[in-house]
Amino acid sequence: MLGSGEVIGKLQMSWDELLDHGDESFDISFPPVCDVHPSLTLKAAVVYACDHLDGALSDSLLDCDIARDTDAGHAQFAEYVTSENVSRLNAAVERFQLVLDQCPVSHPDHATALTNLACARLQGYIRRDLQDIDTTTSLFREALALRPQHHPDHPLSLYNLTETLKWRHKKTLTAADIREAAQLYNELLPLCPEGTYLRGIAAGADGVDYVIDGCNNLPKDTSDEGICLRRVVLELCHLGREHRPRALDKLSWDLKLRFTRCGNIDDLDECIQFRREAVSLCPEGHAGRDQYLNNLALSLKVRFDHQGKPNDLDEAISLHEEALRLRTVGHESRDSSLNNLGHALATRFKGRGNIDDITRAVSFYREALTLRPHGHSRRDITLNNFAVALQIRYEKLDVSEDLNEVINLYRESLQLNRHDHPERHRTLFNLSASLCSRFMQTRENGDVEEAINLCQEALVALSSLHPDKMFSYWRLQVAYQSRYRILHNPADLALAVENFRLASGHPTQGFPERIKVAYYWVTAAEEHSHASGLQAYTTFFDLLDRHLATRSSTISRREAATAFRYTRTLPVDAASCAIRCDDLRHAVELVEQGRGQQWSLASRLKTSVEDLESANPTLAHNYLELSKRVSNAAQSSATITDKAAADQAATEYRRLARQWEAAVAEIRNLRAFSRFLLPPSYEDLQAAARQGPVIILIASEYSRSAIIVPTSGHPHHVPLPSVTFADLKTLKDRFTRAIQHASRMDPAELRTDLIVLLRTVWDAIMLPIVNVLEHVLKLKHRSRIWLCPTAGFTSIPLHAANPFQTKADRSGKEPCLEDLYICSYTPTLSALVRSRQLMKKRVPPSFVAIGQGQPGAGKGKALLAVDSELKLVHKLVPATANRTTISGDAATRAGALQGLEENTWVHLACHGKQDTTQPYNSHFVMRDQPLTLLDIMERDIPHAEFVFLSACHTAVGDEETPDEVIHLAAGLQFSGFKSVVGTLWGVDDDVAPHVVEAFYKYMFNPKENGVMDCTKAAWALNRATHAVKTKVPLEQRIVFIHIGV
Repeated sequence: MLGSGEVIGKLQMSWDELLDHGDESFDISFPPVCDVHPSLTLKAAVVYACDHLDGALSDSLLDCDIARDTDAGHAQFAEYVTSENVSRLNAAVERFQLVLDQCPVSHPDHATALTNLACARLQGYIRRDLQDIDTTTSLFREALALRPQHHPDHPLSLYNLTETLKWRHKKTLTAADIREAAQLYNELLPLCPEGTYLRGIAAGADGVDYVIDGCNNLPKDTSDEGICLRRVVLELCHLGREHRPRALDKLSWDLKLRFTRCGNIDDLDECIQFRREAVSLCPEGHAGRDQYLNNLALSLKVRFDHQGKPNDLDEAISLHEEALRLRTVGHESRDSSLNNLGHALATRFKGRGNIDDITRAVSFYREALTLRPHGHSRRDITLNNFAVALQIRYEKLDVSEDLNEVINLYRESLQLNRHDHPERHRTLFNLSASLCSRFMQTRENGDVEEAINLCQEALVALSSLHPDKMFSYWRLQVAYQSRYRILHNPADLALAVENFRLASGHPTQGFPERIKVAYYWVTAAEEHSHASGLQAYTTFFDLLDRHLATRSSTISRREAATAFRYTRTLPVDAASCAIRCDDLRHAVELVEQGRGQQWSLASRLKTSVEDLESANPTLAHNYLELSKRVSNAAQSSATITDKAAADQAATEYRRLARQWEAAVAEIRNLRAFSRFLLPPSYEDLQAAARQGPVIILIASEYSRSAIIVPTSGHPHHVPLPSVTFADLKTLKDRFTRAIQHASRMDPAELRTDLIVLLRTVWDAIMLPIVNVLEHVLKLKHRSRIWLCPTAGFTSIPLHAANPFQTKADRSGKEPCLEDLYICSYTPTLSALVRSRQLMKKRVPPSFVAIGQGQPGAGKGKALLAVDSELKLVHKLVPATANRTTISGDAATRAGALQGLEENTWVHLACHGKQDTTQPYNSHFVMRDQPLTLLDIMERDIPHAEFVFLSACHTAVGDEETPDEVIHLAAGLQFSGFKSVVGTLWGVDDDVAPHVVEAFYKYMFNPKENGVMDCTKAAWALNRATHAVKTKVPLEQRIVFIHIGV
């Protein structure tokens, strides 16, 4: 049946005309319908009756009866369509039913008979002449089943079923009908090419548009089926369709709601992606732009709460401000924008402390309350959020009058909330927090008792995986700890700690909030000397590691870490805690895990898998392939500036990272690889001390001490009681001033200030350590030792510690540290272990000297001695090595990188610039562009062996990252160089060549026949600095340090 059964034309043709076509088919055209030209393709056949063909004749006659009854049905139906005479409809239905009765399921025309009958019944239902739609639906459904995919009438049957579902939905508003219609349209439209009749009627306002609107009016549904339907509807709204922004919005709401309930960040990222598209489809002047701006801002604020990215919060505020400008005074949604903008500003004030933010937030909330007077359905939301803002102001600025107003606002909000209100739990635990604050002031037990009850009520109201359950645990902990501080009942402290555990371990809340909880757990455990301290520290490091692992680039990982700058001392505090618990092995593990996160996360994709390749080649290959893909995704995402594209790249990175983590988990199932890529154990780390003890110097506010990791056996603890936390800060500052002063002195003058400071380093720090090395470990003089300073010990020249005293018997001077031992540094124990492992891969040596003495305007003064230094180095390097020099115009960023990658030994003479606020931007100054630490880290140079950095500030760390050593020398070690000579401060271009010459003379002894051994570097530097005492002033001798093997 064409269309809806309307008459499109009448055909009159004689038998002779019909039979003239013979066996050939022919087309008959009709006038246009819906801008489409209908046509029929006919073919005539002559049937002869014969005595011996009774059966065939019977079938033919039956077919003739079916055809006559079908024609009669169509004739009656056509009359009904034009006359609206119900008797004609009943006659048509009766004829079509008679035909269906004559066509059993096996009959080739059964589906057609079903369709004819259903079409007639549907028209009667539309005109309200028939009431039964369910039978009609069943008939269409049965016809579709007989016309599967690739059947020529499959599209028509799909359309017919959508029509009956659509009409039933119009009458009954049954959600299942409109859902099914959407699924059918999604299958139908690709089968209907543009310009066809079926496309014209299916894609019109009464077709797919009705279905889209019907689906968009369905309530929110976070089930997989509900979100799948939203995706189907979005596919129906091809780009440019007026319904697409609303379909994007509907899908994004369901994704956001599912994120709220389940905590899957991919849902939130996809929500933001769809909302960005919705905003882009509604340019300035579009009636719905304010709504889509507001919704995008809300989802960005949620992601900020979950991940802590500052840019998300700033963008959310900017979008809310634009939405508010569009919602002028009198706009029906102005109250919502005021409320949402106030909430975002209060959040930013809490993190950054800008008074203007909280002032604006309070002003917006007061205006919003006037627009939501008593009786307004959303007044409770504004009351709660206004109270949150005032509570933040009270906590940050101690505005005492705010507290009682906060409590009153929460109480009024709670009274307006129904018990089944989806946001009621937030008001409950927020009121609890303010009551705890008042309890600490007034010590009224009623406040804290009510606070505990409110949190328990909030917990009962939430499902087990609801992300906000974490906040209920957190607020309950606050209540118990508040009561403990006043009443000192140990049971309250135990309950507080238990809720710390539950909050920090709640799986669906974002890492930033859980990290904060773990931090406060640490501070509470330290404050109350609770036994859970080590567990709190371990939880913190684990959560921070997992949080940083979600960031795709080195820069973004550091930005994420600096968001918790207040926790930067936790690695050494954790070690101090373990020392106080008499667990030195754990102390070593904790300080390593806490200090090495940036390096370990950056290096995990470079981990050698030689042993795994032997044990299980398939797993090794899969791991390496995924590591490569994750690394590529990380590098590509770092260059994206478009926000929507960056969100998509972040989602793709996390997808690959999950596959990578699954591969790692599978590897760990192998018995021999159970600790693959896990934080190293003490046994793993002790490999760093294979060639000599490693001394970790721990500077915590709780204790100052050293842990000596020997070649074998248990670690040794060396208390440093004469050094306070403040002493180290003072010592560091005094060294800085002394170095600056010395740089202005005559080379022959005595460096009195430096001598006093180095004597302090010897007496207070290194002498107690030397006593253990000599008398407990029986370490022979001139043995090698490695120093691993942390926190306040970094940037102090520990290797230069010197008593500057004459022996008691007047036989000479007391030996200094470098007289006793060959000193090296290591940023972490893992870095030293990794360098030793890479020593297995040695190739014939090649040496490049890279120098840039004329960096250009604005890049530093000319270094006049660079060229002569390069010539000197070239002369001292054994002729057996392949020697090259890169200088002048050739010493560009690309040229230097190529030199680093293609050679095993490198000498670099140029300006070095340490960026203490963004250490990955620290760089060597080249002719064109700087050669940054990030450039170096992104290279993998496994055959590299040694680099001498004759440049300033190459071994100085940054100020923000939690106690990590991130500098140029460490970056070169990370990229593959096993042995590095770097500098702690500025190098004097006039005297540095003396140290360089002495170093290489000791490094390459002519008697060794050109052997190049990078493990000699520490010894060669030690001898060189002794050898140039009469030529080089003290501060320029001790500026050079050795890092690595």
